[in-house]
Amino acid sequence: MIYLDLFLGFLKVGFFAFGGAYGAIPLIRDVVLSYGWLEDEMLTTMIAVSESTPGPIMVNLATYVGHSQAGFWGSLLATAAVVLPSFLIILLVMVLLKNALKNPYVQAVLRGVKPCIIGIILATGIYMIFHNCFGSIGVFKPNLTAILLTLGLGAVYFGSRKITKKGLSPIGLIGLSALVGILVYGI
Repeated sequence: MIYLDLFLGFLKVGFFAFGGAYGAIPLIRDVVLSYGWLEDEMLTTMIAVSESTPGPIMVNLATYVGHSQAGFWGSLLATAAVVLPSFLIILLVMVLLKNALKNPYVQAVLRGVKPCIIGIILATGIYMIFHNCFGSIGVFKPNLTAILLTLGLGAVYFGSRKITKKGLSPIGLIGLSALVGILVYGI
């Protein structure tokens, strides 16, 4: 019976939680407290833990509550139930959009949006580089360490493209940046 309760409770959360993770917290609280799975204080603690761990809050909470109530299978069932509605909606959208993507007008819109998204990502990256290396707009405060790290990572990225013709993958560059950041700035 606990398995059915976990599945139905978290399926309800998955179906009716709109507005992102923070919008889902009241619904999660209602479901968890109504079934008596956790006390309010423990639920509040688990919300804080779920916010600070990787992954969506709903999935983290479903996994924890499922495990606390029914072990491994409970965590698997609760997690599957909370993500099932989103998965089904995405499948439905893909089936409906499959034909729409063949429409020349939709293709024209998507081709027009692509440069805009590239521009937004590029502008965000440039802003972050200048903000971290030279300070905010009104306050010029150069950070020599950040400037040298940025130049060094740029040299590694563009240098690897010259040497291997393929270059360092973005994931490799992110990993290298994280490692260098940990070594220079500490954890």
